[in-house]
Amino acid sequence: MQRVLAVSLSHVIRSIAFLVLPFSFIALIAWATAGSATGNTTDPIRGAIWIFLGAHHIPFQLALPPTGLAGYLTFLPIGGILLPFFVIRSNFDRLLEKLKGDYRDVNSVRIAFSIIYTLLVTLLAFLSNSTAVTPQWYLAPFSTFFIALFATISIGHRLAPSRASRVTTRICAILFGASFIALAISIFLNVAQIKNITTSLQPGIFGGLLLLLLNILYLPNAAVALAAYFSGTGLAVGTGTLISPLWYHLGQMPSLPLLGVLPVSRQPLALIGVIFFIALGVLLVRISLEYGIQTVLQSFIFVIVSAILCAYLASGSLITSEMGAMGVSIWKFALSLTVEIGIGVAATLLILNKTAK
Repeated sequence: MQRVLAVSLSHVIRSIAFLVLPFSFIALIAWATAGSATGNTTDPIRGAIWIFLGAHHIPFQLALPPTGLAGYLTFLPIGGILLPFFVIRSNFDRLLEKLKGDYRDVNSVRIAFSIIYTLLVTLLAFLSNSTAVTPQWYLAPFSTFFIALFATISIGHRLAPSRASRVTTRICAILFGASFIALAISIFLNVAQIKNITTSLQPGIFGGLLLLLLNILYLPNAAVALAAYFSGTGLAVGTGTLISPLWYHLGQMPSLPLLGVLPVSRQPLALIGVIFFIALGVLLVRISLEYGIQTVLQSFIFVIVSAILCAYLASGSLITSEMGAMGVSIWKFALSLTVEIGIGVAATLLILNKTAK
């Protein structure tokens, strides 16, 4: 077991370094380009760690200079999670190769690796505090451990998924796959508006590349928001705002080019999308009913829980109080999917029951 812990520690450090070093390069270039009021070279190092922590969806408490105005950053890109996920996955695969024959249960290695990774990331979050930016280090263990655990589960002897989880995976893949397709179409139709926002920022060559990367990482957030929009729930782009098919109130908005896809007025015809969610309920029953009614109910619950998790990751606060509500309303999105998919499930079960009689 001692060898397992030692080798796990070395591969955890390698995983963290593999992410922090490129982030350090990005932060150093940005620091050198934009300049610094203090000239302190620890700024880019801390910046790299903050980018690393943000990729793990660890929120930040802010004291915005020069007045120290309080702010909060929880609206973080879901796409950023893929960076530590694949790095951990790759290094854990190497770990298992190196430890071949030195362990009896791969699950114990997974747990040990995930715990060590979580402890080191939490330590980085605690040590990277500054007067302006304070990572919420006490929240780091939750997101970090689950990212590490899910990444390691995909390597080695995998756990056999239940029937309900397989059905849930298919339904969620269809739901968010359709959202990404609709998002791609929306980007194509609004490319001029996106270009105008980008031009107004004047990011330069290096800044343009970073802006492009940031928008790519925020694409999953946009896909979740688009799903909420077509479900009738809508989304918020700032405190007191609402963009939905039937209500439209938009105030100030951040200069993020991806927001160029937002509609400019009410679009009642978008409620046709409700049919899609009802159809998902019909499909859920068709796929899972052969395994029994219990699997149908479990799959339905898992889909709603998955949607709640996605809504949580895709929403939050963006620095200032005016941008304190970004993304979808978690409870509204969950309620709309429960009703709409539930209608499809209930109607299909009722029709099949009458047909059987």
